[in-house]
Amino acid sequence: MYAKNIWLDADAAKKEKIHEFGEAYKSFLSYGKTERLVVEEAIEMAEKAGFKPLSEFKELKKGDKVYVTNKGKNFLAAVIGEKSLEEGSRILGAHIDSPRLDIKQNPLYEKGGFAYFETHYYGGIKKYQYTTIPLALHGVVYKKDGTCIKISIGEDPNDPVLGITDLLIHLSAAQMEKPLAKAIEGENLDLTVGNIPQDGEGKHAVKHAVMKLLQDKYGFEEEDFLSSELVAVPAGPARDYGLDASMIAGYGHDDRVCAFTSFQAVLDQGQCEYTTIAVLVDKEEVGSIGATGAQSAWFENVIAEMLALEGKDSNLAVRHAMSNAKMLSSDVSGAVDPLYSSVNEPHNSCYFGKGIVFNKYTGARGKSGCNDAMPEFLAFVRNAMDSNNIHYQTSEIGKVDAGGGGTIAYILGNYNMYVLDAGVPVLSMHSPMEIVSKADVYETYLAYKAFLKA
Repeated sequence: MYAKNIWLDADAAKKEKIHEFGEAYKSFLSYGKTERLVVEEAIEMAEKAGFKPLSEFKELKKGDKVYVTNKGKNFLAAVIGEKSLEEGSRILGAHIDSPRLDIKQNPLYEKGGFAYFETHYYGGIKKYQYTTIPLALHGVVYKKDGTCIKISIGEDPNDPVLGITDLLIHLSAAQMEKPLAKAIEGENLDLTVGNIPQDGEGKHAVKHAVMKLLQDKYGFEEEDFLSSELVAVPAGPARDYGLDASMIAGYGHDDRVCAFTSFQAVLDQGQCEYTTIAVLVDKEEVGSIGATGAQSAWFENVIAEMLALEGKDSNLAVRHAMSNAKMLSSDVSGAVDPLYSSVNEPHNSCYFGKGIVFNKYTGARGKSGCNDAMPEFLAFVRNAMDSNNIHYQTSEIGKVDAGGGGTIAYILGNYNMYVLDAGVPVLSMHSPMEIVSKADVYETYLAYKAFLKA
């Protein structure tokens, strides 16, 4: 089976919509460099679309539009359907964390006349890709009195940027002989943050100068790093990619492209038979663990609260609601890169311009860690796509034994709900500059809308 190319199949009106939707997504991606920033955007978008906090409702009825947040790093939006939530729902679930460099809790030191921040990389990265590129600093610092200080340095054109140096080619003979995985060590991914010494501070004059700058501008002390959450990410906005502007280059397509398309599909939902839900979670890149990961009880708790507002305050109702739900695990797939196609099996791979990608299973080494969607659910989804003329394709994560990966699908599958991985194909996944096709982004949005109405 070979999907049609969207660009060849689209008329002028659809091509215009593809580019318009791409502009909205670029804006979303450029601002949402962290989970917290994505949640900020989501709240603003939801309220503009008429959604209100779930806490403001005494009861829920058909057509109500609600949203919920959790610890600044999870977001859920729902449109209440005609049927009770206990009878089922349509869920789109995406993650909003991306690989990056986390600043350590005691990060600041001086060496050889430079001040540095020590980092610990988050998620799967090729470490060498983070050297010699401009990086921005984002996050929050909490003081002991509970004051939250928001940090954003490196996005405004007038801001300085940070970076990680690399050895000059002229002296790197020994380095170049090492495997890529060893050429840059994780412990050496230290950010250069300053070089001007502060008068009268002696041995650590540059470190003192940097700390004074942070104290003067942001009002926190060095010990406040202990209660901070700061990350270094590629600086700068998402950009059109290719001479034909057919693609988008940016940091964090995995998985904010699916978060945006899923969330927008729910925002645009009108009256619906089944309650439609977009849920955005954290920590997928490190196993979906913790209070804000998909393995947290938070999502189940929200479902319980929504059922209680329907007048169904029982554990059995929650179990029924979860089991009767149908979900697309909205996550990206690795597209075939013609320059590296040897890792793919061409009949079971995804391609740019062919639409949303369905992964029946992910995992690695004998499907380990996968969800492996049920065939009856695949038939249900196929029918929804074909009934709405959606371009779609199916894929695996490369050749058997070539590697692999996972999503949040299996976690929701543990509730006995139907779950299928579905998302946008991506090139250069997990790199500082990932690439997506505008046509695939828009088609995925249309596919999510079709699923919500099925």
